Amino acid sequence: MAIFIIRRLLWSVVLLVFVTFLTFLIFVVLPSADPALLRAGRNPTPEIIASIRKTLGLDQPWYVQYFKYLRNLVLHFDFGYSYQNFLSVKETIFPRMPATISLALGGAVVWLLIGIPVGILSAVKRGTFIERFAMGAALVGISAPVYWLGLVSIYLFSTDIGKFPIFDATGNYANPWDDFGRWLSSLILPWIVLAVSFAAIYARFMRSNLIEVLDEDYIRTARAKGLVERRVILRHGVRSAITPIVTIFGLDLGILLGGAILTETVFNIPGIGRTAFDAIQKSDLPVVQGTVLIGATAIVLFNLIVDVLYGFIDPRVRY
Repeated sequence: MAIFIIRRLLWSVVLLVFVTFLTFLIFVVLPSADPALLRAGRNPTPEIIASIRKTLGLDQPWYVQYFKYLRNLVLHFDFGYSYQNFLSVKETIFPRMPATISLALGGAVVWLLIGIPVGILSAVKRGTFIERFAMGAALVGISAPVYWLGLVSIYLFSTDIGKFPIFDATGNYANPWDDFGRWLSSLILPWIVLAVSFAAIYARFMRSNLIEVLDEDYIRTARAKGLVERRVILRHGVRSAITPIVTIFGLDLGILLGGAILTETVFNIPGIGRTAFDAIQKSDLPVVQGTVLIGATAIVLFNLIVDVLYGFIDPRVRY
C-alpha cells in the first residue's frame, strides 16, 4: 500500500505540472488578445504596451515565461497578478475559498444523506410503489437545471422576495467565525439546491449497484448462514456496491471545490466559482487561470484519496 501511495503521489505531481503547462498554453500563448493590451486599459499608446510587455516578461520566449511561472508557482505559490485591479491572484482567490468549501462540503453531506438511503431503499423495495416513486423523483431532480432550480427556490422561499419567506437566499453570506447563524441560514437553500441533482444521481447509482450485488453468490451464502437481512444488506451488500459511488464522489467534490459557478452566481455567494465567472466576463486571464489550477488540484487530490480508500472500503481490492 505504501508503494502504491508513493507512486500515486508522484503521478499526481506529474499530472499537475502537465495541467499548469496546458493552462499556461491556453491562457498566455494561444489567446488572440494581447495580455499587455488587456492590462493597459483604454486607449494605450504603443510605448505603454511595450513597457507592460517588458514588465510582465511577455517579450521573452514562451518557454522562458512558462518556467518563470512554474518557479513562482512552486516556490512562492504565486499565480501572477490580475489584469483588472493589479492585485495578486492569490489574494483574490484564497479569501473566497472558505465560501466555496462551505458550499461544497455542506451540499455533499446533504446529497449523501438523501441519495444513499434512497438508493438502498429503492434496491430493497424494487418493483414496489416506493421504488417507482423514488426513481421518478430522482429523474425529476436530474432533469432540473441548477440555475433554474435556484431561481425558483429564491422566488418561493427567499426572505426578501419569496412567496413563503423561510431562508436568507442571496447576498447574506457571512464567514462562519464572524456570524455562524447568518452563515448557516445563508447556505441552507444553496445546499439543498446543489444537492438535488447530485442526490438523484447517487440514488440511481446506488440502486443499480446494490441490485447487482444482491444477486451475487456471497450474498446468498450470507443469507443461507442465517444472518439478519439488515446485516446482509448493510454489511455485505452496501459495502461492495458503494465503491463506484466513492469514485464519483471524489470527482464531484473535487469539481465543486474548484468552484460551483452556477450556484454561487445565482445565490450571490462570494466563492471561487463566482470569481471565475466575473473574471471570464472581464477577460481577466490570470484569475481564470488561477481558478482552473485550484480546481485541477482539488480533483487530483480527491482522486488520490479515493484510490487509497478503495483498499479499505472493499476487501476484494488490495494494492
